[in-house]
Amino acid sequence: MTSDSFRPFETNLDPDAALQLLRDTVSGGNDGELFLERKRSEMLVFDDGNLKNASFDAGEGFGLRAIHRETAAYAHSSEISQASLARAAETARMAIGAGGGSLADAPAKTNQRLYTDADPITDAPFTIKVETLKEIDDFARALDSRVVQVSASLGASLQEVEILRPEGDILRDVRPMTVLFVTVTVEKDGRREAGSHGSGGRSEIGLLLDAAHWKSATREALRIALVNLEAQDAPAGIMDVALGNGWPGILLHEAIGHGLEGDFNRKETSAFAGLMGKQVAAKGVTVVDDGTIPDRRGSISFDDEGTPSQRNVLIEDGILVGYMQDRQNARLMDVPATGNGRRQSYAHAPMPRMTNTIMESGEATPEDVIKEIKDGIYAVNFSGGQVDITNGKFVFSCTEAYKVENGKVTHPVKGATLIGDGPSALKQVRAIGNDSAMDPGIGSCGKAGQTVPVGVGQPTLLIGGLTVGGSAS
Repeated sequence: MTSDSFRPFETNLDPDAALQLLRDTVSGGNDGELFLERKRSEMLVFDDGNLKNASFDAGEGFGLRAIHRETAAYAHSSEISQASLARAAETARMAIGAGGGSLADAPAKTNQRLYTDADPITDAPFTIKVETLKEIDDFARALDSRVVQVSASLGASLQEVEILRPEGDILRDVRPMTVLFVTVTVEKDGRREAGSHGSGGRSEIGLLLDAAHWKSATREALRIALVNLEAQDAPAGIMDVALGNGWPGILLHEAIGHGLEGDFNRKETSAFAGLMGKQVAAKGVTVVDDGTIPDRRGSISFDDEGTPSQRNVLIEDGILVGYMQDRQNARLMDVPATGNGRRQSYAHAPMPRMTNTIMESGEATPEDVIKEIKDGIYAVNFSGGQVDITNGKFVFSCTEAYKVENGKVTHPVKGATLIGDGPSALKQVRAIGNDSAMDPGIGSCGKAGQTVPVGVGQPTLLIGGLTVGGSAS
């Protein structure tokens, strides 16, 4: 923890005056808050034997919000001062109009603390970080003579947050983040392929700088690159697809998770709107969003409105039982807030967002899941994809995948894309492994121009009848 902790009510604002201004702003409305933030971040990129980039960013500011029924006004400033706050209040007050509303109940209080107070930027010397990246480069090249290029990046950030509620409570959270990415490119007979592996979370930077950790990450990146070096063109057609555990949960996150956020369902733009209590997935499918897992990338002690994070069951044994809610949408839908009101920064208003979205384990072994496939694909890793929230249609590219014939993995394939829609895919789940796992801590989620860190997870999973796009003739 740095000695110059972010304490805006001690250094920039009079707490009593700020509270009175907030109360005047939301008077006659339903909700609102003053969100204050300071964030510092560092990124180092080492590429082909040289430190290519070393950046440090710092910024702070506040966002003031007032809500009346479905209307919300938001004003923000990078200057934290009483004068700036007063100007913002004039704007935010516009949402209230003639008023006539009553404030929603305050969020429950919590003492939960899900991550370290350590500052990942200052806890390790800059020289040690650079030396570690160089060691990764040297180590990867020594592992295999086919390695022709290595890129490694190390990032760290510390977000300090204070939220002033109209009830007078001030909530404080200090949110660390670290991430390590390694990409290895190999070449054989003029053909080049790459493999990548990333890891991170809300933890000390020392965990990523530990030699055992970065050596494991480097070996994994090299393994994926060598697999792709031997890969054949992927087949195309409608076939059964097995998804690996862990990071492939990104497909669940994108194709299904967004459709379970409260705002899309209140506005009836989600494919899951109006289906509460209905069978929306195969029996055995249970999906949760859990922001309380210690040290995970998507975890938060409380959300950006002050609601404690929690474990929210969304789908239970195939039945839709819950949505993810911020305070505004929860009030309009007459349900409790779930701790999913999140924002990218002080310059953004909160909205319902995922934290760590996970499909729970079933009873089949991973080997039994694969044995179910007569002619299909086993997709172990993904890169980016595209999803339409209104109908759940998705397209995802596989970065590591294998052909499966008669229950056996035969050879790696390249160029495979998975095409389908989330609601249908949920109903076509035919086998659920007993090996649910979280991703390594690299997920980020975009929505309405905002990006927040998230986690994903799932067991090995068999989905019947997905469309696979490939280049094999």
